This record gives sequence, structure tokens and C-alpha cells, in this order.
Amino acid sequence: QGKMIYSVSDFAGGQQGTVQPFSDEDASIETLSHCSSLSERTSAAEEAGETEEMAQEDFQYKLKVYIDSTVDKSAKTRQGALDGLKTAMATKILYEFISERRMTITDSIERCLKKGKGVEQCAAASLACLLCIQLGSGIESEEVFKTLKPVFKTILNDGAANIQARQACATSLGLCTLVAEDDIMDVYATMESFESLFTHSYVREDGSRPSVNPQTTQLHTNALLSWALLLTICTGSHIRVIAQKHLSKLPRLLENDNVNMRIAAGETIALLFELIRDVDPEFDYDGWEPLCEKLNALATDCNKHRAKTDKRKQRSVFRDVLKAVEEGDFQSETIRFGTERMVIDSWVRKRTYDAFREFVGSGMNYHLQANEFIRDVFELGPPMLIDSTALKAMKSSRLERHLYNAAAFKARTKARNKFRDKRVDVGEF
Repeated sequence: QGKMIYSVSDFAGGQQGTVQPFSDEDASIETLSHCSSLSERTSAAEEAGETEEMAQEDFQYKLKVYIDSTVDKSAKTRQGALDGLKTAMATKILYEFISERRMTITDSIERCLKKGKGVEQCAAASLACLLCIQLGSGIESEEVFKTLKPVFKTILNDGAANIQARQACATSLGLCTLVAEDDIMDVYATMESFESLFTHSYVREDGSRPSVNPQTTQLHTNALLSWALLLTICTGSHIRVIAQKHLSKLPRLLENDNVNMRIAAGETIALLFELIRDVDPEFDYDGWEPLCEKLNALATDCNKHRAKTDKRKQRSVFRDVLKAVEEGDFQSETIRFGTERMVIDSWVRKRTYDAFREFVGSGMNYHLQANEFIRDVFELGPPMLIDSTALKAMKSSRLERHLYNAAAFKARTKARNKFRDKRVDVGEF
């Protein structure tokens, strides 16, 4: 006979239950059952891998369709294709796929910029930035930018071109120059193109204001922000030249009627002060007191003719700008992504972060985790590899916290209800 093995059932009501014997045959059945479930789990994992691979193939097929559709005769189809590519590049890392097709995509962008209308040109300009962000600094993005830079500059400087397209080119030219320009002298030349635009919004020395419509003011604002972005990569000697030339004139933009222009001007002034003080700690500015008075007025603005939201936004920004000019201070901010965090601790970092976030939007945290180029810009080191166990632990700890908070909330609610019941009873009595 086979050897008998005994299993003890759980205790019930303080007494031991019946002892059930089972044989080697039963044990072998259990082993087979265990092996079968293990095999099922393995095949399930294989199926999941195959499903993921199929999903990846489907995704790449869609991207290929989008690329082909950017040269479609229908403007609506081209627009949809550009938007599809923008969303994909903003939310995923596609370096290998894009690298092989970069010149095809570049040709499509060039075509859309030259032959498309306003909205299509805007989408193409944004896609150019995302393409450079995906490729990072290097020969590949330089090739892309050499093709597109002349087109950007032509549209930007053409007063008869669509104003939305000019606004988009002002922003995209700034970021693409930051990522892909290989000659610092060309960076300075591009900055001069931006200067030729936003200086038209300066209040004149006699106090008269230039007649500029809101759309053109937005163009000048975009040009100023791109100019400020490129300031962050200028040499120390060039920062001195810029400060000498523009620091006395930039405060004139603070009197602009448009809140976005006032804020852009304030942040640019704070950035320039930060940069010039890094180059020359003893830097002394003649117009310091009038500037601080003007900044203080904007930080405490109570003008009844301005919208409440505009005033609230403006006051918040100018409190920080005033601290920057007076004390060299910066209100730091912590960005959390995955298991990491990054501190925005300077106006240089803030301008750079805001510029990238404008294009990748909600995908910024993902790019901070996985995009080697963006991690390099913010000195975050190589991407961290997080295994599935660590991710599971993170999720479980979050779940535990959620369950604990839910239980605590339920307990508090019960206690309060009891207390309320007692108060009702006392009142009725």
C-alpha cells in the first residue's frame, strides 16, 4: 500500500476537526495541478508579450500612415496627420523609429510650412520642435534644423504672412535653436531677429506708446520669450553686451497693456539680472530704484480697469520678480516624476522647463524620466531603470495609504454621526 499522509483541518469552535487521510496518488494529482497552473501562467505571460508586440506594430503602422498623410491633397487630412504625430512624439520616446525617417518627416514639415495655411503651419512648427526634442542635440537634429531654419525666418519676418503662423514660428525657432544650432554666432543672429520684433513694443522715450494690435503683441511676446530662452546659453561676455544694451530698455515693456507681455518682460528682467550677477557679482544698475518701484507697483496692482484673473496672475509673478531684482532670490519649485524629483531653483531652469513643457505638455514628466536629451539638459543623469517589483511596491504602498485613509474617514464619519444622534436626543428630551 502507498504511504499515508495526513492533513489537519482548521480548528472550529475550539475543537479539532476530523483528520482526513490522503494517498501518494492524491499528492501526485496536486503536483500535476500545480504544474498545470504554472504552465498556464507562463503561456499567459507569453500571450501578454505577443499582445504588446502586436500593439507596438499597430502603433508604428499608424505612425507610418500619419507620415504618408502629411502630403495628402486634403488640408484636413494633413492637419489630422500632423496632430497625430505631435501627440505621439509628446507622449512616447520614438527615437529609433523617427531617426530612420527624420528627413521624410522634415520634408513634410517644410512643405506644410510653405504651402499650408495658418493652423496647418502652426501644427508643422510645433512638430518641428518635437522632432528635435526626440532626436536630441547632435548631427541628426542639426540636419533637420538646417532645412527648416530658413523657412522659419522667412515666415517670421514676413509682415504679410499669417499672424498665427508667425507667432508659432517665433516660439519654435527659439526652441529648435536651443536644441540644434551648432554655431553660437548663429544663435546671436537669431536673437537679433527676435529683437527686431519685440523692440517695436517698447514704450518710446517721450512716453508715447506704439500702436500695436493684440495679435502682433502676442507675436512680440513669443519673440521675447524665445530671446530669453537663448539668453540661457549665451557666453558671459555676450551677457554683458546684452545687459548694457537692453537692461535699461526692457522695463518699458512693463507698461504694456497686455498682461502676457508684462509678465514675459518681468520674467526676462529677472533672468537677465540672475545671469549678469553670475558673470559679475558686483554688477550695479543705475536705474535700479525706479525699476523696483515699477515692479512693486505691478506686484500690488489694484487697477480697476484690469480683469481680476489678470491682476491675480500678475501680482503673483511680480512678487517673485521683485525679490529676484532686490535680493537675487528665487522661489524654488519641486517637480516630481516617477520615483525622482527635480528642483526648479533658478530663472534659467524655469525658462528652460517652461519652453519644453509648452510642446510636450502633459508628457513632460514622462520625458523627464525617459528622454536622455532632456535629462541631460536638466543634469538628471542617465534614465533610471525601475523593475516591475519596485513599481508594484510603489503601487501597493499607495493602495495601502488609500485604504487606510478611506477607513479613517469612515470611522470619523461614524463617530460624528453618533455624536450628532446624541445631540438630537438631548434636544428632543
